Amino acid sequence: MNNIFDVIVVGGGGSGLAAAIGAAEEGARVIVIEKNSHLGGSSGMSVGSISSSRTELQRKKGIIDNPDDHFRDLGLFAGPLEMRDNLELRRILVNEVPETVRWLEELGVVFYGPMPEPPHDKPRMHNIIPNSRAYIYYLWKECQRLGVVAITSANVIEFIKSGDYVSGVRVSTDVGIKEYHTSCAVILTSGDYNNGKDLRSRFTNVPFDVEGINLNEGDGQKLGVLEGSEIINGDIVWGPLLRFLPPNKPSFVTKLPPFRPLMLFLRFALNYFPAGLLRPFVMSFVTTFLAPEKSLFQNGSILVNLAGERFVDEMDKPAFHVPTENGKKAYIIFDEQIAQKFSAWPYFISTAPGIAFAYLNDYRRTRKDIFFKADTIKELAKKISVNPDNLSNTINKWNENFKSTTPKNRSPDCKMLIQGPFYALGPVESRVLITDGGLKTNTFHQVLRSDGSIILGLYAAGASGQGGLLLEGHGHHLAWAFSSGRRAGRFAARTSKDPL
Repeated sequence: MNNIFDVIVVGGGGSGLAAAIGAAEEGARVIVIEKNSHLGGSSGMSVGSISSSRTELQRKKGIIDNPDDHFRDLGLFAGPLEMRDNLELRRILVNEVPETVRWLEELGVVFYGPMPEPPHDKPRMHNIIPNSRAYIYYLWKECQRLGVVAITSANVIEFIKSGDYVSGVRVSTDVGIKEYHTSCAVILTSGDYNNGKDLRSRFTNVPFDVEGINLNEGDGQKLGVLEGSEIINGDIVWGPLLRFLPPNKPSFVTKLPPFRPLMLFLRFALNYFPAGLLRPFVMSFVTTFLAPEKSLFQNGSILVNLAGERFVDEMDKPAFHVPTENGKKAYIIFDEQIAQKFSAWPYFISTAPGIAFAYLNDYRRTRKDIFFKADTIKELAKKISVNPDNLSNTINKWNENFKSTTPKNRSPDCKMLIQGPFYALGPVESRVLITDGGLKTNTFHQVLRSDGSIILGLYAAGASGQGGLLLEGHGHHLAWAFSSGRRAGRFAARTSKDPL
C-alpha cells in the first residue's frame, strides 16, 4: 500500500506544497513528487511579493481596499492583452488571495508593506521577510505536520489510466521506474517552461540559446497536452532579460532562518528604524538577484563581450544577443561621469519593486564579485580578464562615433566615455524569467481537453494550471500559485473514483 495515495502532486514548489496541504486538510493521504533534488521550485527563488487587497497589513495602515478594485486594476496591468485574459480565473484570484495571505501568516510567514505599484490604485504589494525561501520552509513544515510524503529527484514520465481516469503516474528515479496510484486525483504543479526550449520555440521567438532562470521545462504542460489539453497564452514570456550573475557565496541575509519572532522584529525595524541603519541589510539581499536598468545604457554605458568588444546596440534588445557571444556573458562599461550620476536618485542601477533601489555604491559594498574599478581602460580590462587592446579600441571607436553623431535612443545628456576612473559591472547574462502558458482548466482547476471536456482525475495549479489567466505586475504569480494550489488540493481530495 505504500505506493497508493489519495492525491498525487507532481511538483514540489509553492503551488505543489499548497496543493498538498489543501488535500491533506481534507483528510487525504498525499505524496509530492519533485523532479529536482530539493523542494522549492520558482517560488523559493522569487523576489517573494504577493499582491492582495483586504489584508491585515492594509487595515493597520488605514487602507480601505476590496477584490473588485483589485480585479479592475489587473485589467489595467494587462493593457491590450486584456481581451485574452481568463476573467473567471482572475475573479478567483482576487477573491481568494486575501485568505491566502492570512493563511500564510497563520503558518508563520511574515510580510512587510503593503507597498504601492501603479496602476494599482492602492498599496497591495506584500513583501516577504527575509526572503522567498521562507514560503517553502513554512509550507513544508505544515506538510510534515499533516503527514504529507515527498520524494525528490523523481521525474513523472507518464500517467497510468483506468479507463478514462488518470489513476496514477510512472516515475523515473535513480533506482528505476516506480508507479504510484491514486484513489482520487493527480495534480500538476510543476511550474512554467522558462527553460523548456522546445515549448518556447513552439510559442515564442526567444532564441534557443537563452537559458531559463531555473530548470522548469513545462513537464506538467506536456503531460496535459498528451491527454488532449492545450496550452493557453503560451506566447507570453517575461524575458529574455539581462541579469547579474548571482554571488558565489550566499549572503548573510539569504541564510537567515525565517523564525517568526526574528522576522517580526525585522518588520518592526523596517517600519521604525532609520533607513540608513538598515540599508546595508536590505541591499545585501536586493543585489543578489537584480537586473541592470535600461537607463544605465541610455546614459552612455556600453556592453562588451568577454573579448572586450562591443557587439550590440544596447538599446535594441541586448538580452537577445548576449547568448550568441562566446561564454554567453558580457560586461557593462562606463566612466566616472556615469558613476557619479548613478549614485543617487533618480539614477539607480537596479530596483526591487516595493523593496529598494540599488545605486552604484550599493554594488560596491555588497557585490565586490561583480564591481570593478580602475584608473585606466587597460587596467580595467585586466581586472575583468578581457583583452586590453580590444577594450581600448572599443572605447576609442565609441568616442569617435560620438563626435559625429549622437547615439540613437540615448539620453540627451549622454556623453563620451573619457573621464577616469573607469568601471565595469558584471558579468551579466541573459535569462528567461517566466512563461505564462498554462493548461486549459475550469474554475475547479480540473484540466480540460481542447474541446472543453474534463480529463477525469487530473487537476493543475500554479503556472501549470494558469489556464489563460494574465498575471502582469508584481506579486500575482505567487498569489496564484498558493491560492490555486490550495484550492486544487481541496477539490482533488473530494474527487470520487471507483476503487482501484
